[in-house]
Amino acid sequence: MKTQFLSADNPITAQTAADIIKNGGLVAIPTETVYGLGANGLDENAVAKIFEAKGRPQDNPLILHICGAEQIELFCHHIPQKAYD
Repeated sequence: MKTQFLSADNPITAQTAADIIKNGGLVAIPTETVYGLGANGLDENAVAKIFEAKGRPQDNPLILHICGAEQIELFCHHIPQKAYD
């Protein structure tokens, strides 16, 4: 696995990170407290890379971020009304 360091000051960084994710790679994303690992959550191999990189047990689920509530039914079943409220 090759590590690239991207700068927030570089205008092509966002596209580079997006390309890495589109190609099944991982991107470390700084937050206010820790670094998160981003990958295509619909790519089984990319998700496996997150578990491997973190040494995370398979029974410890990951978070899948979606664009909006309209996408929730694509990935979840039996959604209580409270989730929409």
